[in-house]
Amino acid sequence: MSQFTEIDFYKSRLSKLEPLFTLKQQQINSLLEITEAVNNNWPIHALVRVYESILIAQLGIQKIALLIKGDNDKWACLSYTGNDTGFLQLNFNDFTLPFLELTTVGAINSYELPEFEFVIPVAHKKTPIGMAFIGDFRSGEELDTKEEKLKFTQTITNIILVANENKRLFKSQLDKAILEKELKLAADMQNMLVPSTMMNNEVIETAAFYKPHKDIGGDYYDFIKLTEDEFVFCISDISGKGVPAALLMANFQANLRAIVARNYSLDTVVDLLNRKVGEITKGEKFITLFIAKYNVKTRILQYVNAGHNPSILHSNGEVQLLDKGCTILGMFDVLPFINIGEVKIPKGGLLINYTDGLTEASNDKGELFEVEGLLTYIEKNHLAPLAIFNNNLVEHINTFKGSDDFDDDLTLLTVRFH
Repeated sequence: MSQFTEIDFYKSRLSKLEPLFTLKQQQINSLLEITEAVNNNWPIHALVRVYESILIAQLGIQKIALLIKGDNDKWACLSYTGNDTGFLQLNFNDFTLPFLELTTVGAINSYELPEFEFVIPVAHKKTPIGMAFIGDFRSGEELDTKEEKLKFTQTITNIILVANENKRLFKSQLDKAILEKELKLAADMQNMLVPSTMMNNEVIETAAFYKPHKDIGGDYYDFIKLTEDEFVFCISDISGKGVPAALLMANFQANLRAIVARNYSLDTVVDLLNRKVGEITKGEKFITLFIAKYNVKTRILQYVNAGHNPSILHSNGEVQLLDKGCTILGMFDVLPFINIGEVKIPKGGLLINYTDGLTEASNDKGELFEVEGLLTYIEKNHLAPLAIFNNNLVEHINTFKGSDDFDDDLTLLTVRFH
């Protein structure tokens, strides 16, 4: 009799454990299905369909809502199988999750979500990336079986949402790497547009310094030989920064070189450039420009300053600001006036051309370097070789700023006339 009772006891015990064994087997099969889908890099919407199938068909969970936080930190509902049409009208961005573990829906603000029993938040490095609402378990479930289903639902919810977050982060890093590579290529191409060598002989000495704010910039300088006796040089600043400014700069350089090669007068060159800038930018971008033509025999320098920082001519202990010209390019379809400046350059004259990234450099007190700072430096260092003059000037500004991080592109083009 006792032997029969013991067998009967184990049969009864086994019958109670059988649902758990069945559930465990389902869980193993479901995990294999989920991990295979993740390993095959299925898109999130396909993973969500598998997720729904497991919860509904295998676990008997009838009410499901799966929310995910996107790139813009806005919540979106990827899955909803409930009956309350008002749920999808809720502002999910107002949900707050003061917890990181499975809990009841009542812990989310004051929202009433009667069709759901539990919420499963998922976080990545303590930052919420998603959450699942579940409810309406299949009737007649034992408490321990329900707890097992909750734990397993929590597991696969984490797997899917973390897998999607990893994919999102990987794509973001990949996009960043591609962008950095493209920016590096753009910077290399831009460097090809500025002169790689400068003119240095018994007639003229030149040197340049160019430092874009972020790898690529909108400053531009050039030095173009027209004949044995004449050459043109220029410096300009395109409004804006980054790739758009760099693309405009490349286009501007191509047009300038093509127009200058025809040996037009400076006012005609500037007029044609203004028209080209207007055609390209439709009045949305502007360019400042200082352009000059020098004749080595007559020692006459003609120039037009189109809204650019006045170039500084230092000669015989005196300073002259070259500011005659016109308004900035691209603002008007037709420039209202173009004045050509003209000056005879004595031997030893030094011309400093620069962009506003230099004079508008500021220190931690909010003070600007300004033209006065540049004039003081020129007075003390005008006899230095030009490469040293430029490098020391940049170091001098770095000392003034307290760092070598400039808020704008920085360009210098210095010319000494022998």
